[in-house]
Amino acid sequence: MIRVLLVVDMDLLRDALVTLLSDQHDMEVVADLKCDDNVIPIATRIRPDVAVIDVDQPCSRGLTMVPELRARLPHTQIVALAAASPPGLVQRALTAEVLGLVDKNASATRLIAAIRGAARGSQVVDVNLAVAALAAGPNPFTPRELQVLRLAADGASGPEIASRLSLSKGTVRNYLSKVMSKTCARTRIDAIRIVREAGWL
Repeated sequence: MIRVLLVVDMDLLRDALVTLLSDQHDMEVVADLKCDDNVIPIATRIRPDVAVIDVDQPCSRGLTMVPELRARLPHTQIVALAAASPPGLVQRALTAEVLGLVDKNASATRLIAAIRGAARGSQVVDVNLAVAALAAGPNPFTPRELQVLRLAADGASGPEIASRLSLSKGTVRNYLSKVMSKTCARTRIDAIRIVREAGWL
């Protein structure tokens, strides 16, 4: 029996997936959560075989929790659900050690096959998502720029970001200026919006 954890913010989609997967003779949904429902501690406790995570959900934590899940549960395989847009998000999912990447527009049969494949250790990536990732090109932002921007997006001020990352205030300003320059944004808020819409944050 494949023990499946679902992490999907949209209630209707999550409920439909629970019904779909529960109808499979070889699958058991051991938990269905929103991305803000203490996913990491619950996953660590229940130790699913496969975690199905919606990576472009509104809270935007879907993809950021993958590295911690991989570190704490190396035997849990991850299947990401994504739309082909924004391509930056798809590219990030491909590099985040997910074993499966399934288009949200794919058939139920495709998702079920991806979960079964992931449980066996097989990688499954929908072709249109792979093409979208290639079309996105390389990530234009450094990890540190994204780290600074993520904190800014969470509402941290320049001095707070500097304190949390052990940087000087001037260095934080420089990182934010570089991001604004790369995005042609006039303000920090504009830069955050542009980077989010492109799927890099």
